[in-house]
Amino acid sequence: MKRIRFQANEEKPGALAARARLAAQASDLGLEVVESDAADVLVVLGGDGTFLRAVHEHPGVPLLGLNLGGLGYLASVETRDFARAIERLAAGRYRISERRLVEANGRFAALNDIVITREMSGHSTRLDLAADGRLVTRYMADGLIFATPTGSTAYSLAAGGPVLMPDSESLVVTPMNPHALGVRPLVVRDSVRFVVTARARTAGNRIRLGVYADGENVLTLDEGQSVEIAKSSRTAKLIELEGYDPYDVLARKLGWSGSNVI
Repeated sequence: MKRIRFQANEEKPGALAARARLAAQASDLGLEVVESDAADVLVVLGGDGTFLRAVHEHPGVPLLGLNLGGLGYLASVETRDFARAIERLAAGRYRISERRLVEANGRFAALNDIVITREMSGHSTRLDLAADGRLVTRYMADGLIFATPTGSTAYSLAAGGPVLMPDSESLVVTPMNPHALGVRPLVVRDSVRFVVTARARTAGNRIRLGVYADGENVLTLDEGQSVEIAKSSRTAKLIELEGYDPYDVLARKLGWSGSNVI
């Protein structure tokens, strides 16, 4: 890895200064700092939103996220470790983790999640969920979240879904505000192909659902229309520096500090 590019969210305080400082360090360590897509690695300074945009803007390029945002699951390197991260990159002390994407209708890919949600307030929605051609259930809910292991710590987690480890080769289907207490998230192998069909709760009720890939509206569903959710053939390349431990990241980001019961 010889050519490195830095991309910063200029709205984050200190982002431009950090980019200049780290670019100078990279150059001193023998790396070629470039401004084109010919880079061998893209270092992203910002939060998880900035990182997700970089995934879609620079497909196939290995990415390292330096956190200037909030929690920072994707951009997991904290400010105090920025300089050490560049040193490890220059020394080749890292691995590349291939993270599988999920997609809607074979076109709209997401690293974190595909979200299907109602767009009309006050209108109850029924969502028919089929897996590999078999009806699973009929949800009464505000929507469904189809999250990858990478995205399981994002919207799905906030909606009550489980944490999936990056190498689990699975997907989680998390209902949003279901109208039944017994409804819980569903974890399946990522080879399963889902079809979700929009239904009105009662005849004559007008409904509209939005389909979002990593937060971007990509489709709209009306009554009787369906969308297929499945594993993508694409992956995102995330750089994991030497010493990276996904359990440690979870403990730090979620505040897991053990029991206070003695």
